[in-house]
Amino acid sequence: MGMLPNLFDDSAQTASQPAKGPAHSQAAERTQELRTELRHHEHLYYVLDAPTLTDAAYDALMNELRQIEAAHPELITPDSPTQRVGGKPAEGFRKVAHSRPMLSLDNAYSTEDLAAWDARCRELAGDLPLEYVAELKLDGLSVALVYEPSADGVLHLVRGLTRGDGQVGEDVTGNLRTIRSIPLSVSAKRAAALQPLHTAQGFEVRGEAIMPRKSFERLNEEREQQGLALAVNPRNAAAGTLRTLDPTIVANRQLDFFAYFLLVDGEYAELDQDTTLATLSALGFRVNPLRRVVRTLEEMTAFIAEIEAKRPKLDYEIDGIVLKVSAIETRKRLGSTGRAPRWATAYKFTAQAGITRIEKITVQVGRTGKLTPVAELVPVFVGGTTVSRATLHNADFVAGLGLKLGDWVKIERGGDVIPKVVEVVEDAEHPRGTEEFSFPTLCPECQSHVVRAEGEVDFRCVNAGCPARLRETLLHFGARKVMNIEGLGDAVVDQLLERKLVANPADLYALTLEQLIELERFGEKSARTLLEEIEQSKQAGLARVLSGLGIRFVGERTAELLAEEFGSMEAIEAATAEELERVNEVGPRVAQAIQEFFAEPVNRDLVERLKAAGLEMTAEKKQRTEQLAGMTFVLTGTLPTLTRDEAKARIEAAGGKTAGSVSKKTSYVVAGEEAGSKLDKARQLGVEVIDEDQLLRMLANPSAPKGAAESEP
Repeated sequence: MGMLPNLFDDSAQTASQPAKGPAHSQAAERTQELRTELRHHEHLYYVLDAPTLTDAAYDALMNELRQIEAAHPELITPDSPTQRVGGKPAEGFRKVAHSRPMLSLDNAYSTEDLAAWDARCRELAGDLPLEYVAELKLDGLSVALVYEPSADGVLHLVRGLTRGDGQVGEDVTGNLRTIRSIPLSVSAKRAAALQPLHTAQGFEVRGEAIMPRKSFERLNEEREQQGLALAVNPRNAAAGTLRTLDPTIVANRQLDFFAYFLLVDGEYAELDQDTTLATLSALGFRVNPLRRVVRTLEEMTAFIAEIEAKRPKLDYEIDGIVLKVSAIETRKRLGSTGRAPRWATAYKFTAQAGITRIEKITVQVGRTGKLTPVAELVPVFVGGTTVSRATLHNADFVAGLGLKLGDWVKIERGGDVIPKVVEVVEDAEHPRGTEEFSFPTLCPECQSHVVRAEGEVDFRCVNAGCPARLRETLLHFGARKVMNIEGLGDAVVDQLLERKLVANPADLYALTLEQLIELERFGEKSARTLLEEIEQSKQAGLARVLSGLGIRFVGERTAELLAEEFGSMEAIEAATAEELERVNEVGPRVAQAIQEFFAEPVNRDLVERLKAAGLEMTAEKKQRTEQLAGMTFVLTGTLPTLTRDEAKARIEAAGGKTAGSVSKKTSYVVAGEEAGSKLDKARQLGVEVIDEDQLLRMLANPSAPKGAAESEP
């Protein structure tokens, strides 16, 4: 076989070997030829789905390369096709911060949701170009691949991270190297596609690692033969595979990878999305061909319908369509919230449904004491997953459906993820059940009385020492987005509680190696690893500790805002309701919940014990003034000099609040060009409208006259 097109030929950049005679030179030359051919055929097979070589011929080339490298180990390079599968990591996976956060996506479930998102994008974009790239929402695991240049001029894969909590991921480079559609290196000639981006320091590719359906089916066949529990779905199987410590197992499961983002120096490449995908393809990455540039709601829905029809025939699982604003300058103007970009949304396909029978209804107790009824079902296959349990939300939901034990019900997987009961099915084939369900008046775990506060739908156990509450509290505290204690899962928490080693989260920091070694399936290595995770969590920061306390209504975002506003746990604990409500997104109910939490001596004692254990309880306090204290602003239209995020940040730094909609409580509407319905609503309610110049004068001097505001909306 002759030399192939030289997009994979790095011979010009490969460091020359010391002269060792004609035989060695011939081996080095043949090694380079084989690597070039093998990389080319891997690209054809795994990336382009267009193989031109039989498996036997490919194996012959690979075996020849292995034999030469075995005879001349000095010729082995990290990016050789023979080096995809390495050894096991010695101490598990280390955690590494992402170059920039890997944010989540907001979801749309209907045409109305898409229309509302499109309208928001148009309002924020103003006069900037606005078109979208519609891509498949692959049902896998988001990963980041980092490529850096070496002395030979080739860009090598040096790091591969899972998404983790979005801020910090796990280094699974060895496992990602086994995925054949991920290049181990990018030749200088291919990297020429990036020359306009000045990538002297390399680049980063983000995308989705997936388990194809054939790989998933083969995995479950093997597990069935071995008498093991079957994998639930390809997404979970892919995630579990990438966290397997043995790369040979990962290689055997044959994962795949599709690229969709390109970053340079920690920022999105200065390219529109369609060009980004074309560039990734030119670099040698697999890019999903099922995508389309769309400009209108009608074009969006047409693409969605087309893909939903093709969905059952695809080689991999998808659960929706991702729509991204294409132009980079428009993305920058739209910006992001604390958790998701405003310039992208995920349209989730209509939930897939099945019909089955309710065998019994159990009641679970959550960490806040909330009692949740759960339907125990005759297993039914829905949307690629066997469903045997589904939430019934609360007592009112059960009563509203008129559920009885033995009823036949329709099950949907909301967003293709969470199973839920949507209706009772009654016909000749599906007769009604006969046994009524009575909601318990006592906690099923501790037999304490349950109460339902006025105006709430949920019953709650009021016993703070309830074992079920404690279990869920510990699981929440150790969760990835909270204190991120890897290894503190259900089985470990159950054993800690059974042996009475932990009575609250603070007790985790007093655990010893001797205590953990006594747990089932725990050796010294796993015990030390868990202790290291617990120790590392002490540096998680004030916002995460606050989120971990389990205060009602205080989730990840609210905890971050409180930490930025007050700077310390002591300041939050001592804050008045009025001071708490000054924080953006904190209303009377949230303020009341915070005060009620800290009013309990047992909760204050928990905070003191966590502090004594060495947890970080401070945060960098945002510098704020009080010019706009007590005022609420709504932004609409395109401002002359400030982006929406900049205006919001300056208002909040001056003690004001921003809101997304106009109400009678709105102090001012700040209107720019092409202001939309919010301006009409302000006029209707008599809310004063100002422009950017007037806002800037207020920021400098809140008593400055605002003047006639609507002359230049």
